[in-house]
Amino acid sequence: METGAQTSSQASNYGLRREVLSPMETLAQSVSTIAPTTTPAATIPLVCALAGNGTWLAYVLATAAILLVALCISRFSRYSASPGSLYTYASKILPPSLGATAAWSLLLAYIATGSSVIGGFYHYANLLLHDATGHAASTVVLALIVTVISMGIAWRDVRISARLMLWIEAVSVTLIMTVVLLVLVRHGLHLDWTQLRLRGMSGSGLRLGLVLALFSFVGFESATTLGAEARNPLKTIPRAVIQSALLAGAIFILCAYTEVLGLRTVGQDLGASQAPMRVLASVGGVPALGLLIDIGVLVSMFAGTLACITAAARVLLLMSRNGLTHGSLRTTHVRHETPSRAIAVTGIAAVAPVVVLAAGGASGLDVYGWMGSLATYGFIVTYALVSVALPSYLRDQGAYRPGVEIIPWLAFTAMLLALAGNLYPVPEGPYGKLPYVYIAYLTAGLLWYFVSRGNKKSAAAGG
Repeated sequence: METGAQTSSQASNYGLRREVLSPMETLAQSVSTIAPTTTPAATIPLVCALAGNGTWLAYVLATAAILLVALCISRFSRYSASPGSLYTYASKILPPSLGATAAWSLLLAYIATGSSVIGGFYHYANLLLHDATGHAASTVVLALIVTVISMGIAWRDVRISARLMLWIEAVSVTLIMTVVLLVLVRHGLHLDWTQLRLRGMSGSGLRLGLVLALFSFVGFESATTLGAEARNPLKTIPRAVIQSALLAGAIFILCAYTEVLGLRTVGQDLGASQAPMRVLASVGGVPALGLLIDIGVLVSMFAGTLACITAAARVLLLMSRNGLTHGSLRTTHVRHETPSRAIAVTGIAAVAPVVVLAAGGASGLDVYGWMGSLATYGFIVTYALVSVALPSYLRDQGAYRPGVEIIPWLAFTAMLLALAGNLYPVPEGPYGKLPYVYIAYLTAGLLWYFVSRGNKKSAAAGG
């Protein structure tokens, strides 16, 4: 049995279980959406193919850009906590149409990221199955399995979701950092000057690599979707946002430097490697950990699917309450106090494109890249809108100080540059079509918004 938020207490917490998540569990939501285990295995090699010896620098610059955005988001989250996260922040200040743009963009960002990691899941699942049995399973079946299990956990209990995601990522990242440190120890105390001097790196390669490096961080702010469920949210959520950005940045920079170094010592090109962590584990003298890390990446893809469905459902819940989507999606489960219908919709929306692409023969890594790039458009637009809204918001809160607009405008500029890097030069193949997919999706969402608002105005005038 399900019901919408009807009592006064439910009205204050959106029908969700109030203040049940510890600071570590709140942090786990952001960390799991980032899925830090997947970057060393899947994203850093793609960045290296473009930036070469500048891979570490691409991640330094990406970390700096994300920290600017994180500082903006953390300032918002000191004063406001709700399931709508960045959409709520933007809509408080910006015109309604831009608030709706932020909402639909953020929803797409979480759903497309979920699709991306579902693709990654079936890639690594079949990789491991082939190693163990010599056979592969149906990609469509694997995609449906990971999605249904994630939806079930997200529907059952947000605390189970958070704790499970925390342990999954902690174990996986520990294995990766063990291998990284062993490689560095074997290399000795001297620095890799080939990388530090950026030998062979081109400016265009660094720019394109930076765009991909930014994708590694997307979702770092998703702890803000737990505004109703985190304990002491005005303190724990700002900390989680900053901590997740710093933690991810440190891991990615160190992994980027070490992977380029480690594969070069055995005469391999990281940009062309299909299993970089296995090679790195062999260089570190612990080849068995390579297989364990691949298993960790698989499980991290599952955790990422769960985290994205958890975040997207809460954004959709608040969008429904504010009239941006159908009113039935504000419904929450009486016993579990989770946004049950929104979980079902976001889970189906995440897996549907993966099923279509997988049935058409697309590889898991192709789906990972395509859907992840689509998600990046939604995140970049939302980050930019939130950043530009911050100064006015601080004025409303009486917290404005001279110079406070510097960081928001730097963050806004960084996101504009990232967007330009996505659009020019025009990517080849399917990547070149993604901007049109995003624009078509956003146009449909805004049309729904304008039609709904027009109907409400007509009804009010008629009444």
